[in-house]
Amino acid sequence: MTPLTWGYLVALSIVWGGTFFFQEIAVAELPTLVIVGCRVVLAAVILIFVMLLFRIPFPRGTGVWRAFVTLAVINNIIPFSLIVWGQIYITSSLASILNATTPLFGVVAAHFMTADEKMSPLKVLGLILGFIGVVIMIGGEVLLQIGSDIPGQLAVVAAAAAYAFGGIYGRRFKAMGVAPTATATCQLTVSAIILVPVVLLVHQPWTLAAPGTDVVLSLIALASVSTALAYFFYFRILSAAGATNLMLVTFLIPVTGIALGILFLNEVLELPHVIGFAFIAAGLAAIDGRIFGKIPV
Repeated sequence: MTPLTWGYLVALSIVWGGTFFFQEIAVAELPTLVIVGCRVVLAAVILIFVMLLFRIPFPRGTGVWRAFVTLAVINNIIPFSLIVWGQIYITSSLASILNATTPLFGVVAAHFMTADEKMSPLKVLGLILGFIGVVIMIGGEVLLQIGSDIPGQLAVVAAAAAYAFGGIYGRRFKAMGVAPTATATCQLTVSAIILVPVVLLVHQPWTLAAPGTDVVLSLIALASVSTALAYFFYFRILSAAGATNLMLVTFLIPVTGIALGILFLNEVLELPHVIGFAFIAAGLAAIDGRIFGKIPV
């Protein structure tokens, strides 16, 4: 993890941090697949425009596009749909805690599915510390909700597992010579191609009541900031630092969210925030490994 990669990780945590908030507004008026469909279509259009503007070549060959289909399903369609559906039943705070299990799934999956991201005691310790920090920072009382609305909670946990496998699967595009921006664009484009016919057939969006302005603005922000811009950073981190380090973003999302609230919304820094940040910082330091000398990570 270079300083630039850490910068990308912080930036990703900021732009991804609004996802649960935007989705919580949208689920009040729109079905799950309509929200996910709007998200991937608009994000794909934005990134296609970026590729054309900067003359980034689109990948060629049936093999790479078959791989994009797999990536679109496990890294977009499944987790996006599960989280949106889950948020019908659970709060965004609990969803963000459950989403922070992503690196826990990731470190186990990477150990068995990769040759260079093996599990170690220090890495496991770091993940546990980071997860504890997320719970403390968001508020341990949220855990009291566990046990009610179990289907919604299981949906978000399943989405976290899908994200973990998606990050590991996405490593292959660097070996295929696909640029990070192209990987993000093609993943979302394939997701849109798959989802649009499904949304039209299942929900017939033209028959739905027009959403309110707050929902429309939330969808735009969800697609442009929390998807198009997020995946711009996502695949750069994945290419440079691997899947396990990429998934650490779920620990940083509550940190950046609280920091932005303090800076721009006059929110107050409280003791649980400080304690939670200390746990997260210790966990990230353990996973990074450098301040621990030669301990392997």
